[in-house]
Amino acid sequence: MSNKILFPRLLIVSATLFFANAAIAQSSEADPRQTRTTINASAGIRLESEPTAAIAAEERRPRTVTPAIVARPAPVVPTLNLNNRFDQALLTAIQSHIGAVYHFNRTGPEEFDCSGLVWRTCQDIGVNFQRGPARSYWATFEEPAKSQQFKFGTLVFFSNLSHVGIVVDEKGFYHSARHGGVMYSPFSEYWLSRIDGFRRVPGQSLQASGPNTKPRPSTTNVATVEQNNEP
Repeated sequence: MSNKILFPRLLIVSATLFFANAAIAQSSEADPRQTRTTINASAGIRLESEPTAAIAAEERRPRTVTPAIVARPAPVVPTLNLNNRFDQALLTAIQSHIGAVYHFNRTGPEEFDCSGLVWRTCQDIGVNFQRGPARSYWATFEEPAKSQQFKFGTLVFFSNLSHVGIVVDEKGFYHSARHGGVMYSPFSEYWLSRIDGFRRVPGQSLQASGPNTKPRPSTTNVATVEQNNEP
């Protein structure tokens, strides 16, 4: 009697499994998950779906976001056509210090204040004078003719003689600024409104005598007005 009852049940279970597997096979393309079939104690069928190992691993993988790379603008270096040896040597000396940082009362080679940059570049090409603040250069050096004020190599003074730079032309100048270090700056309205005047570097009308291998040590009593007022 028990065999007659058990046999039809087994047939029903087998048929149910067959149709269930057929349905799973048809839907496998639409659902990329694995399906597991289990039979409970009352001969009922239960379908359980779970993500595949690859999908689970992808979900657990930490996601990283690559930050955007921001290109920094290249420093502005004007193109000049200089004819005499003095100007050529002075330009080479200045450009060798481009990018050095600002530091009060320093004369290089990696840190400069404004008057220290003027002193160092002149020392580099063999022009010697006493190291001092911008105000001392104003008091010592000769005033150029008006036509020579924006000539390359002329010193330009700003903000009540608290800052000094080296003229490139009527468009801009080199200097060591508190924010930016040794750099080229255009003669913007900001700078033009702060110009005190101009002076000529000693020996500017002469050809450079060549690099000075033993520059004189700088003095240390540079006026603190440069530290407080330099841009």
